[in-house]
Amino acid sequence: MMKGSKAGQWALGIAVAAACTAALAQPKGGTDFGKREYESNCAACHGVDGKGNGPYNELLKRPASDLTTLARRNNGVFPIQRVYDVIDGGGTGHGTRDMPVWGREYRVRAGEHYMDTPYDPEVYVRTRILSLVDYLNRLQAW
Repeated sequence: MMKGSKAGQWALGIAVAAACTAALAQPKGGTDFGKREYESNCAACHGVDGKGNGPYNELLKRPASDLTTLARRNNGVFPIQRVYDVIDGGGTGHGTRDMPVWGREYRVRAGEHYMDTPYDPEVYVRTRILSLVDYLNRLQAW
């Protein structure tokens, strides 16, 4: 893999995510990978609708965030980098970090899935997180 600036890598990642958004959403019978990721890993705490009302919420030290208002709370701009960092584990938005570090979890899952097959774990992790970020962007109550 060629080395490049982190900003260049992010720009490429965002461009790929933007180009794939239509394919990821696929409202008519296709697979919505971001929604599937959300329902599998986030809905238990944040609720199916993303409003922080999931069934595990009462077990948390701090109530889960309403994910539908991220853009509104950021002056109308969806905070892509901050959301990515929090999901990956590099963000500080969860205080004592009640939320799982999904970047680490995805790396473990990739290792289990691709045990004997060459793969790039960072691409695997980025793809899953960017699919989830895209879905959260679509949940916004503008």
